[in-house]
Amino acid sequence: MQLHGNYRHELKYQISYADYLAIRQRLRPVMKSDPHTDADGRYTIRSIYFDNVDDKALREKLDGIQIREKFRIRYYNDDFSFITLEKKFKYNNLGMKFDAFITEQECRKLLSGGLDWMIKNPNELVRELYCKMKYQQLKPRVLVSYTREPYIYAAGNVRVTFDSEIRSTLYHSSFLESCVQDISATDHPTDRLMEVKFDSYLPDIIADLLQQDGLRQQAFSKYGACRRFG
Repeated sequence: MQLHGNYRHELKYQISYADYLAIRQRLRPVMKSDPHTDADGRYTIRSIYFDNVDDKALREKLDGIQIREKFRIRYYNDDFSFITLEKKFKYNNLGMKFDAFITEQECRKLLSGGLDWMIKNPNELVRELYCKMKYQQLKPRVLVSYTREPYIYAAGNVRVTFDSEIRSTLYHSSFLESCVQDISATDHPTDRLMEVKFDSYLPDIIADLLQQDGLRQQAFSKYGACRRFG
């Protein structure tokens, strides 16, 4: 199991398209575009979120539980050759992520209920999910898709991302498809979700560039937004 550093600060803001353009214009001369993006500086993220029959992960988020965890399978630009299983552990505005690479074949087995391969897997995270699928009845619940535009800054390990086109598969039960059937999960499709992540401190130069009238930190959940229909 790989731990991405220690806890990281994670701040979220829902911003208008106009605010996005203004903030992005200020950030670009200082921050670098993530090298994993395509020519237009973006990539598509698809995440299959797990929950149990009581919607434990969803209810903990809606109820504002301070300490919570969630599991998801994630891949980028519809490329099934690189799929990760992730566990996100949250404590208020702090987050920690564990991940494990799984093959497309393993992923398809997991999604169809074939779990035997997970028992003796060398990765602790895979074995943990196996136990929780067995004893907590975790199961794949919804596919969340969105477009991400990421920027990075070395000092403080800062990452600022703008997420748009957040979409949900609702009750569609099939995953890992080449053609995804989904709908918009937001009321204002042109808005952006801005996320600011950093280690122990946010450099003043970045904090100043992020200043915008009316900017308010919010507890936005893409999983919650995509589950609001059911």
